[in-house]
Amino acid sequence: MGEHVTALAELEGWNGEGFAARVHYQGADDIYSIEYYEPSDCVLYWKVKGDGETAVPVGRETVPDPLRKRIRQDLEEAGIDAEIESRVL
Repeated sequence: MGEHVTALAELEGWNGEGFAARVHYQGADDIYSIEYYEPSDCVLYWKVKGDGETAVPVGRETVPDPLRKRIRQDLEEAGIDAEIESRVL
């Protein structure tokens, strides 16, 4: 694992594997899987469907602001520039 993936994996809820770190958040009726990829230094958001097994990528503009804020805080805690959260792929 890379330095940033390792740092994220030390935060509550995050898991690291290889070059990526992942965390799951649930709010109201929505579940999101958020992934950070160290080689490309980017964050992807996935919305998890009701079956808990299927996820589809979603645009940042559809993700609730409190969740995006939390992800930026996590990135900062791990020593990653929080501005990468808004990077469009």
